[in-house]
Amino acid sequence: MKKYALIVALLPCIAVGKSIKDKEFGTAVVKEVTSIYDGDTFRVNIKGWPNIVGERISIRVKGVDTPEIRGQCEKEKKLARKAKQHTVSLLRSAKKIELRNMQRGKYFRILANVYIDGKSLTDSLIKAKLARPYDGGKRQGWCK
Repeated sequence: MKKYALIVALLPCIAVGKSIKDKEFGTAVVKEVTSIYDGDTFRVNIKGWPNIVGERISIRVKGVDTPEIRGQCEKEKKLARKAKQHTVSLLRSAKKIELRNMQRGKYFRILANVYIDGKSLTDSLIKAKLARPYDGGKRQGWCK
């Protein structure tokens, strides 16, 4: 009986935790890009947010997977450098960078649809063949 009561007591906590993780938090405007790690991950300062949550915060581009800088093979590493350069070029020349449909992801990163001067970074990377669509499932390798 005690086990049953404990399970019943914990179910709302599990449901709330999942709903917070999956909740979207609207839109923010980037004040400054502070660093770019690879084609789909970079750090920013967010305009109007307190420093404790909006300074040098890591952003992961939602809906896309780019090759990894520390990839499994030379082909992946080369593609990763190209994807990073593509993202660097777009972010550095941007007049306005928006983070839309934000969610909290792993490693305290923000997952967001990134729009640069009104255009989707996800779409740009995929169109340039520097990324693949990604829904959070198992990633495909880049070395084949």
